[in-house]
Amino acid sequence: MRATQLYAPTLRESPAEAEVVSHKLMYRAGLIRKAAGGLYSYLPLAWRTMKKIMQIIREEMDSAGGQELMMPIVQPAEMWQESGRWAVYGPEMMRLKDRHGREFSLGPTHEEMITTLVRDEVRSYKQLPLMLYQIQNKYRDERRPRFGLMRSREFVMKDLYSFDKDIDGMNESYQKMYDAYVRIFTRCGLKFRAVEADNGAIGGGHSHEFTVLAPSGESSIAYCEHCDYAASDEKAELKVICADAEELKPLEKVSTPACHTIELVKNFLGVPIEKTIKAVAFMDDDERLILAFVRGDHEVNEIKVMNAVEGANHLYMAEERLITAAGSCAGFMSPIGIKDAIIVVDATVMEMYNAVAGANEVDTHFINVTPRRDFDAKKIHVADIRMVQAGDPCPKCGKPLQMTRGIEVGQVFTLGSKYSTALHATFLDEDGLERFFEMGCYGIGVGRTMAAAIEQNNDADGIIWTRAIAPFEVVIVPVNAKDSAQIALAEELYNELKAAGVDVLLDDRKERAGVKFKDCDLIGYPLRVTISPKTLDSGNVEIKIRRSGEFMNFARGELTAKILELLETL
Repeated sequence: MRATQLYAPTLRESPAEAEVVSHKLMYRAGLIRKAAGGLYSYLPLAWRTMKKIMQIIREEMDSAGGQELMMPIVQPAEMWQESGRWAVYGPEMMRLKDRHGREFSLGPTHEEMITTLVRDEVRSYKQLPLMLYQIQNKYRDERRPRFGLMRSREFVMKDLYSFDKDIDGMNESYQKMYDAYVRIFTRCGLKFRAVEADNGAIGGGHSHEFTVLAPSGESSIAYCEHCDYAASDEKAELKVICADAEELKPLEKVSTPACHTIELVKNFLGVPIEKTIKAVAFMDDDERLILAFVRGDHEVNEIKVMNAVEGANHLYMAEERLITAAGSCAGFMSPIGIKDAIIVVDATVMEMYNAVAGANEVDTHFINVTPRRDFDAKKIHVADIRMVQAGDPCPKCGKPLQMTRGIEVGQVFTLGSKYSTALHATFLDEDGLERFFEMGCYGIGVGRTMAAAIEQNNDADGIIWTRAIAPFEVVIVPVNAKDSAQIALAEELYNELKAAGVDVLLDDRKERAGVKFKDCDLIGYPLRVTISPKTLDSGNVEIKIRRSGEFMNFARGELTAKILELLETL
């Protein structure tokens, strides 16, 4: 490819709306352009990188036994209604009607579609295991699209679905995909961790997120430096913290005027924050009041609360009328004496002694609350519902956990028979008995992977691509495109590198050398080869390694061999 033919409109300034590095650099380097909120065009440089990521994915999926297909993006509502997810998936699903008034969705995911497809065609255990995948656009109506390709409404995703005859087979397929994902992100040159994760709207059993480590990431990750434990903050399992035993004091109600926050209560009563109990009030789609209680210095984990309450598919901050109807008031809530509410208490709270909690009356708290004595065990659910924080003990080895941030680029799930049961997808086993498929699903965000690579690999001058996913591996820059001798040498080298299998760009634009060099650094080509008057005089050619900024000079005769050698290291 020649730069005079390449559509790559670079910019010197970032768009005002761009908040994260990848969004800024993809815009400036001419990789993407915005069509509307959360909708982007991938320009040629971006699409070259996307295709390289997709090729790596295809190779690893095929190697693991996957078969590629393509399913419709537009999905009939009947499939989702049959699985029970049409009503519960939420406002992220983009819905539409055809001219006959029939309802459809733009596919946010394809569990229903693939299960229905396999249900109608696969009848015997002899046809299993089966792993089918596609690379296709997905659609989710994000409430607030942001961060460029990190959270968009249309995105390219690889989704594979496994079908097995039993749990052991499903777990084997899961491990194959887990291992394939490790190879994919390693080949892309990313620093990542596989962390235990919540299954969310997909449902099913256990799950791992593959998270690229980057300060700008939306995901918060807890990990242990002393063992291999890592989990998203939504999923991290926490050990119960047992307070030292104390002599129990009688429950007492005290006045706490205008003390409607934990900070105000602890200051007014002069107690440590660890001796207070915090309340957070939620409601679900059915307007059930759900009260969650954690220790005052902890935060409520909304995902864990949702998982602890059967039928709670979405949570919202509770309306005051629901709190009043339950016999309480905001800022002064506790499980003692509350009515008509689902009460979820963190397991650590149950190990407290002589603590402070709301009294369900304005400007009033209880002191000397000992939950095991004072909470009605028949009316509460006890669960781990708190958010992990740095220093919490690792659930595996007990050492302090560390926190970091990351970008989720892929996730693997075991689904079990959740969808096969709902959609009546069965096969005949060795004994001729009808059984439900045991399933798994496995997704990778292709555009997210590209954006995450940029978040992790950049400097003040621009993007720093790894060789595997760079739009071009090498760029040749004749300093003066009007100098026929420089152009002739550049053309010769260009053809030589192409013949050697190198993905090479010849920058034949009649621009100043400084402009070309800035564009090379901005776009992030791994190697830059400069043809200058000095080259013609000495016979030596300058190479710049983008990642290190190092310059090297090689004789023309050994140049191709040296370039191939350098590329192996990038």
